[in-house]
Amino acid sequence: MDGMLVNSGEFSRLSSADAIKKMSARAEEKGFGKPTVTFRIKDWGISRQRYWGTPIPMVYCEKDGVVPVAEKNLPVILPDNVPITLAGGSPLLYVPEFLNTTCPKCGGAARRETDTMDTFVDSSWYFYRYADAHNDKAPFDSAKIAYWFPIDQYIGGVEHAILHLIYSRFWTKFMRDMGLVKNDEPVARLFTQGMVIKDGAKMSKSFGNVVSPDEMVARYGADATRLYSLFAAPPDRDLDWQESGIEGIQRFVGRVYRFYLRNPAVAAPTLPVETRLAASPRAQSHPLSPEARAIQRKLHQTIKRVSDDFQGRWHFNTCIAAIMELMNEIYGAEETRAAGGIPASLIADVQRTIALLLAPMAPYLAHELWEMTGEKSNLLKAAWPKYDPALAAEDEIEIPVQVNGKLRSVVVVSAGANEDQIKQAALADEKGRAAIAGKQVVKIIVVPQKLVNIVVR
Repeated sequence: MDGMLVNSGEFSRLSSADAIKKMSARAEEKGFGKPTVTFRIKDWGISRQRYWGTPIPMVYCEKDGVVPVAEKNLPVILPDNVPITLAGGSPLLYVPEFLNTTCPKCGGAARRETDTMDTFVDSSWYFYRYADAHNDKAPFDSAKIAYWFPIDQYIGGVEHAILHLIYSRFWTKFMRDMGLVKNDEPVARLFTQGMVIKDGAKMSKSFGNVVSPDEMVARYGADATRLYSLFAAPPDRDLDWQESGIEGIQRFVGRVYRFYLRNPAVAAPTLPVETRLAASPRAQSHPLSPEARAIQRKLHQTIKRVSDDFQGRWHFNTCIAAIMELMNEIYGAEETRAAGGIPASLIADVQRTIALLLAPMAPYLAHELWEMTGEKSNLLKAAWPKYDPALAAEDEIEIPVQVNGKLRSVVVVSAGANEDQIKQAALADEKGRAAIAGKQVVKIIVVPQKLVNIVVR
């Protein structure tokens, strides 16, 4: 932990980092030490006294010592029907036909190595074998590996960081040095997901706090269970499992479904949904009502937010939250919608878009909603919707008004307001006028789209 040294002679009052540098330099200067980096990782003992695992192809000969199995006799095959006696040591010690063999060098009696390799040895490189699984001449064809590696994305738990992941990196560099592969690292990008927490502890069979997915699916449905798992926390954070949360998600699913039931599909337009969504606002034959414009704007904002968070950041929880906000906007305009103040074509675009946005996270629901809109095409093959920046832009924005750097008010101006218009709005605001009453305005600073600061004395 960083801190400041005390009672340390000439090194007193130095920060920890500075003290380490100066003390190391003094030790090297005086010849009794030098700076070095110590890693906590230890040598890896790969042998295990287990029946399962990869046999270690070595034999022990009284005359020749430790001798590798001849290449023509590889691989060494584990015997069947091995007795698991729990008597200590490897179970292979008690299989004479496996244990006793001949020395590859002198032909005399020899004993096989009965330890097997740690399973981490396999998991350090087996994914390379996937790229050339039927090769019986070599571990794999290097040309095939060059096509597939490095892996684009690895997703795993933090508990793998100091074992499987670091071993696979060592193994890759070892194979690189042997000329088997050209890549320096096995994967290009790592994403570490969080754990599921229940009753204050990591969900685990050993703790007896596991929630059965089958029970949750039977009670709430597969999509609600999946949506809750995605919504409760970002994937890189721990998820605190609360059953009341999934009940809220189930209500949201019902709310979405009722929106489709209450607004039967209009005839499916000939243009694909992504093309219609990209239509310019100038293409509207009639101007939209304020409520309809708000829904249109929210629709395009939602597409952008879900696209950014899903594809760029993997924040599925905020994707779901964005769709919830869109539903709130729609239900908030219930009266206008019932009175026909929102075009049926806009409602149709909203419905088709929601089905597309939900498809990766709630596939069963999304497919049913897709059919309810009148679409005949396969949802899995439908293009991802695109947003129009012009339609997503706010018509009006809120601008904080500061006086000498302190927030005094907020004014609402047109999204396209210029600097003079923003200044006039700030000076005309009632709270702003009260804050500068009796003072001389020295200057007005406008940060476009952000704030206005009135400097007075």
